[in-house]
Amino acid sequence: MKILHICLSSFYIDNFSYQENVLPRQNKLDGHEVKIIASTETYGKEKKLQYLKPGEYKNEDGISVTRLPYRQFFFHSIMKKVRLHPGVYKAISDFGPDVILFHGLCGGELLTVAKYKKNNPDVKFYADSHEDANNSARNFLSKEILHRLYYARIIRMALPYIDKVLYVSLETKDFIKEMYDVPDQLSEFYPLGGTMISDDEYYGMRVRTRAKLGLSDDDVLIVQAGKLEKRKKVIESLQAFNGLEFSKMKLVLIGSVNDEIKNEFENLVAANDSVTYLGWLDSPDLMAHLCAADLYLQPGSQSAIMQNSLCLRCPVAIADVPSHKPFLQGNGWAISGSQSISAVFDDVASNKRQLIPMAARSLEIARTMLDYRQLAARLYV
Repeated sequence: MKILHICLSSFYIDNFSYQENVLPRQNKLDGHEVKIIASTETYGKEKKLQYLKPGEYKNEDGISVTRLPYRQFFFHSIMKKVRLHPGVYKAISDFGPDVILFHGLCGGELLTVAKYKKNNPDVKFYADSHEDANNSARNFLSKEILHRLYYARIIRMALPYIDKVLYVSLETKDFIKEMYDVPDQLSEFYPLGGTMISDDEYYGMRVRTRAKLGLSDDDVLIVQAGKLEKRKKVIESLQAFNGLEFSKMKLVLIGSVNDEIKNEFENLVAANDSVTYLGWLDSPDLMAHLCAADLYLQPGSQSAIMQNSLCLRCPVAIADVPSHKPFLQGNGWAISGSQSISAVFDDVASNKRQLIPMAARSLEIARTMLDYRQLAARLYV
């Protein structure tokens, strides 16, 4: 089977563990021929948006990637929102896919794929959506012009040719129904997943990483990771942790720090020897630290790292938002404010043994919903 991933609605980053990386990798591991068509958007070493030259190459998994530029009808700042690219239909035709997954529902080339589906009705055409009210249409111009007038019109024109619209969260389901009129019967829950590993791999990474961090079996390791910015509430995490009187609890922070909070962040980290900031780690190192963790902390905006933490058996303390409800079932805490973060720390300090059954429950949830092997297999039917 030939499976095509189209990543023209956002950035595509090589050597990462986003859905756009892991699903094609799993497709190839399952024995399928895989191709990726992507925009030129990516993130560089400075973790800032940058643009690559158009062209074709093999990625880290040996999968062919074709990078297409934006069309040049208007300024680049406009075209990267309009999301139109030359040569998309030809690139699809040259590959001749059996299955197409269009990543990110909002993009002008959705109509090109709809045209291909119309001309090749046996092809399975899926489009996933990551959009919700937290990350999209956050001002009047974006909501009323870009989304309601432009994206919504494109999506409604393409809907008759789409087999399923795959939403990654419950908030996304509400957003695409309200904003784009995607009917319930055409949509399906398709969460961002994670990588499952064997017991031997898990315990091996856990022991090695905890030893590297100088942790004893009695120490409770809390990890917060991702883009460390105001919306992630990392400052609130540090303030709550620094007010804790429990010497056996350690906090490790992983990710890039936004300039807006950098000074306050650095002062709070420096004030507590039990806090360690490791900076940005690549995917294998991040996975190792999640294996070492006794609790994954995400009190602010959403991140796919949470799903990976469940796959790596972490109990979680995560923001009390609708999209987290499927993943919080006896395996952690819902956080609704800064005092709630302190309450979680106090609860863990008073009874750290409760983390053991929570870790087992996180693994059960991950096996049921988040295993990328199962998520990839849903594209083959």
